[in-house]
Amino acid sequence: MTDFDVTLSSAATRGPVDRYARWTGVAAGALATCLLSPLDHGNGVLYAAPAFGLCAAAGVLAGDALTVPARGAVRTAGLQPRRVRDHVPPRMTALLAVLSVALTALLATAGAVASPDDLGRAGRRLTLTCHGVTEAHGPWPGLYYGLPMLASLAVATGACGWSLRRIATRPGDEQSRRDRSLAIVAAWGIVVSTSLLGAAVTASAALMSMSCDGTAGTVSTVFLVPLALVSLVTAPWLLFTVCSPRAGRLRRADRAVRR
Repeated sequence: MTDFDVTLSSAATRGPVDRYARWTGVAAGALATCLLSPLDHGNGVLYAAPAFGLCAAAGVLAGDALTVPARGAVRTAGLQPRRVRDHVPPRMTALLAVLSVALTALLATAGAVASPDDLGRAGRRLTLTCHGVTEAHGPWPGLYYGLPMLASLAVATGACGWSLRRIATRPGDEQSRRDRSLAIVAAWGIVVSTSLLGAAVTASAALMSMSCDGTAGTVSTVFLVPLALVSLVTAPWLLFTVCSPRAGRLRRADRAVRR
């Protein structure tokens, strides 16, 4: 058996564990979405979005933690230290970094202008006054909804960053490191894109339903709608990346080689 056969056979053994863990995370996220969305008179979707992302990311992290690196022939390696940035997909990482900054800025701005609702709960709606008329609309992604989103983003960033560091420093081949880093970045991106989608849609809907928003509201909507559309496209793309690990393709390649 050649070294190539050993690598493929090992990947075939590891593939199902990784794949099942990822699918379990997605299924748990779908269940959490169903349970959280009806809460708060339907406004629980703002909790469901980051919850789905966290569950999907947890599935990827669990699959990586449960997967033992392939052990093939003994190889030599250079003295240059491995860096995380050498293995992550540069374009995807750059896009998701921009979206995460946009999410943080949106939640910070929304939290600063939010007002309490009728029950005195802070950060739940937007209140504007013009020409002696006061308008209020909710839900609004203020601190009441924004803090859980920021907390989920912080948890996902820390966990995925630790996992990327672990992948870069542990034994294995370069292609395997890149494949797993791609999955980790995609999992982090699901948290970012789903949270941004929920926040942008909620904020733009609130602004478009009010007549006192003025020029500031119009300009904000111009930015919010494209952000929502980008997130709407990005989230399924990242979910597909997470649910179709390359280990599965290696397993099919292994069967082809054996034939």
